[in-house]
Amino acid sequence: MPSEHTEVQVRPGVEGDLDALTALYNHYVLETAITFDTAIFTPEERRPWLLSHPEDGPHRLMVATAPDTRRILGYSTSSPFRMKPAYATSVETTVYVAPDAGRRGVGTLLYKALFEALAGEDLHRAYAGIALPNEASARLHERFGFRHVGTYREVGRKFGRYWDVAWYEKPL
Repeated sequence: MPSEHTEVQVRPGVEGDLDALTALYNHYVLETAITFDTAIFTPEERRPWLLSHPEDGPHRLMVATAPDTRRILGYSTSSPFRMKPAYATSVETTVYVAPDAGRRGVGTLLYKALFEALAGEDLHRAYAGIALPNEASARLHERFGFRHVGTYREVGRKFGRYWDVAWYEKPL
């Protein structure tokens, strides 16, 4: 299916995407340790997150949609790395792909669009935390120039066990 992912459309996220984005994220909350959130969100609870990612500036939300149905296949974001002012030129990036859309290049298309959108911004570094194990995410980040800079051991507890998080860094 090499041509399938080339027809996937990637665009900035908009308020009309809120329900689908919330449902996608809630899947990862309930089923995986990829996020350390432990309770699902309503779309209204998730609205401030969506609104914190405008169409311009350093904090973006990119959405991938299926060519035929316009169903959301995944999203990528750049968000504040830390809230203190000296961190303003650093962002934390992430990608979430619908469970049935993996291994089709959607994550690659999302990160490509995100980093193209960020190219003109006053940013110095991007960081990504990957709950382990997650070989697919590590490979994706390495393809985009991230390098592993350290691992927090047993930093999060979910599903009755502790999880490590590997941290990756990319110059911008």
